[in-house]
Amino acid sequence: MAHTNVEEVLAALDDVDFPADKDELLEAASSSGASAEVRTALRGIPPDEYANRQEVARSVRVDPDSDLDHSAAQHAEQARQGGRPGQSQYLREAPKPPVEEELHRRDER
Repeated sequence: MAHTNVEEVLAALDDVDFPADKDELLEAASSSGASAEVRTALRGIPPDEYANRQEVARSVRVDPDSDLDHSAAQHAEQARQGGRPGQSQYLREAPKPPVEEELHRRDER
């Protein structure tokens, strides 16, 4: 697991035209001068074609919760969801439960 975060990985891919495969992502990261940690994180993703930056973000392995603010309910939903083989569980999409959405709306008022 790389000691980086999703934002750093995605910043290294600013010049990528999607869809792109793993080799294209690694080449773009190297060309942009990405850190060794970012390149390591990208080497760890499955050898698939990625349609967009969000798919890369969900597949790259970084320190769990390094830059995410998920609740316990969202973590549970991530564990229940199936994902692509090799996809990091903690980065799977996990919408807020309805109760948390309602509480968030109340806080904004």
